[in-house]
Amino acid sequence: MSPLDLPPDLRSRLRRLSITPRRAAMLASAGMHDSRNKGGGLEFAQYRAYERGDDLRSIDWKLYARSDRFFVRDAERESPVAVWVLLDASASMAQADLARPDWTRFDAARRMAACLIQIALDQGDRFGLIVEGATGPLVLTPHAGGRHRDRLSLAMAPLKPSGVANWTRDVALFGEQIGPQDLILILTDGFDEDCIAVAERLAASGRDVCLIQILTGDERDFPFDRGYRFRDPETGAALVADGPAMKTEFLARFAAARAAVAARLDAVGIRHAVYFIDESPDQPIRTLFRPTGRA
Repeated sequence: MSPLDLPPDLRSRLRRLSITPRRAAMLASAGMHDSRNKGGGLEFAQYRAYERGDDLRSIDWKLYARSDRFFVRDAERESPVAVWVLLDASASMAQADLARPDWTRFDAARRMAACLIQIALDQGDRFGLIVEGATGPLVLTPHAGGRHRDRLSLAMAPLKPSGVANWTRDVALFGEQIGPQDLILILTDGFDEDCIAVAERLAASGRDVCLIQILTGDERDFPFDRGYRFRDPETGAALVADGPAMKTEFLARFAAARAAVAARLDAVGIRHAVYFIDESPDQPIRTLFRPTGRA
């Protein structure tokens, strides 16, 4: 399954979540933001297949009579919020776990991006994508609707992480695209100093910034039971070491590094969560944003 294909059970859980700005008061004129901004009297947007948890009153029974399938009519109004997903595509995102070498940090980041885009779509927000890689940023400006979600999926599908991202150079290029009321969700491993500095810079400008730190299960558990060659994918530096002998020191230093990043983000009001790539992507979203209570 492609990282951009969301299983039905995951889609069902995502429909119980919302992406909410920190400054909720700014949405007062737009009604309840976390209710998807959809309902009676609004402009018809699209049909979609019925999913568990949908309001039965939204089923189009005439279409059911013709097709013998359940479809829901979605209607939406323009939201004042644009949700930006900022995806780190540098070489360090290519790391995978020993137990699953075909599932990289970047695969997990793209699935997380697909989850966030789906939630933004469900709640009627506009959503855009920035991919920060070695050759500069790819910027897809925010729009609403299923077709725009599909455009972003097509843009992400062929991407592969490589090189060293120049966050300091590129922040001016993509920063001017992000509105002062927009919500920015950064998906990164969190250990690039320039990336964290850019997050701090965006937060200092008054923008609402969230960061999901994407880590491997091996970084959490360090399951290396013999000698290994550890290589930095961005610098090429290598270290040959005995796994069991260095486990305790690594875990202590890794915990300290995570705590230092968390402290910096807390200091400038950036909400943050950790996503281990062997876990379900809805877990960190629950950490960042409260459940809506939808059935």
